[in-house]
Amino acid sequence: MLRRERAPKRIHHIELFLDPEIIEAVDRRFDLSRDLDPSDPFYTLQRDIRVHAFLGYDAFRIGFVHKDLFPMPALESGDTVAGDQNRGRREWVVEHEAAIRNWDEFEDYPWPQVNQIDLTSLEWMEKNLPGGMGCYDLTAHIFEMVTFLQGYERLCYNLFDAPELVVAICEKIGRFYVDFTELICDFRCISLVWGSDDLGFRSTTMTSPEFLRERILPWHRECARIAHEHGKPYLLHSCGNLEPVMEELIENVRIDGKHSFEDTILPATEAYRRYGQRVSILGGIDVDFLCRASEPEIRRRVRETLDACTSEDRGSGYCLGTGNTVANYIPLDNYLVMLDEGRRYRL
Repeated sequence: MLRRERAPKRIHHIELFLDPEIIEAVDRRFDLSRDLDPSDPFYTLQRDIRVHAFLGYDAFRIGFVHKDLFPMPALESGDTVAGDQNRGRREWVVEHEAAIRNWDEFEDYPWPQVNQIDLTSLEWMEKNLPGGMGCYDLTAHIFEMVTFLQGYERLCYNLFDAPELVVAICEKIGRFYVDFTELICDFRCISLVWGSDDLGFRSTTMTSPEFLRERILPWHRECARIAHEHGKPYLLHSCGNLEPVMEELIENVRIDGKHSFEDTILPATEAYRRYGQRVSILGGIDVDFLCRASEPEIRRRVRETLDACTSEDRGSGYCLGTGNTVANYIPLDNYLVMLDEGRRYRL
């Protein structure tokens, strides 16, 4: 269905990921892990399988790669979410200065290698994931890491003042994620490869399209090639306005699906109208809307989206989900209403 080779027999749900607080809230409400042993080292994976199966997902993110593979400074603040979905604190990437400011810091940085990754969780999933379900982790955070490791402000200066340093950082990060994609594609339980790389903001791309075409998209193209050689779709999550590079993403990178849509940039229904015959459109129920809307408004929005994106003459290629992620500040009832309306929809 993601490859648009046949029309779906039902509405398929998809998310980049659910915040841990949402998974825990669903588990609490429906008592899904009541007979599991919390002391079991694989308890979290067992619980996550039950929660995602209960919610109707065909595949879900397991997130076995530790974020500290790329150590970097972060800003912290308290979480403002009310109730039991509060996580205590939130982190932000430092935009002005970060881990790599010059060649000396580049040389001293503890660059990760794929042989450092603990594969225990993925190996367990390979043996225990129920039939009919798949899993994935996120790969190809290439541009994001380029900005995170320098700080976005310094990156903008370095593109002119130290372009060789920027190229070297791109090479280090790109090569790591190509190797990582090769690694995960060897596992049968990995049913798709999901690149995650925010390339834009509200009005255009974060840097010039030329820089992305020259230094970032070739790495995504290589990751997509690896995924396709292993018979797995390559999806791209990328926030922002990607209009300047959408043709490259579809024709050269050869993504199978595009994810992350905001009403203020490009609603999913409009994206489906423009690109739905060439690439799958994923999610798109705007997160801000989902936080604020009433139940009748959410149900109407879901139906209108599905009407526009599953019309008989357009075939398949749409999965229902939020415009970004199921963040812990989305009211649980609103999220469940979205899923319920998708289950009720008849093709």
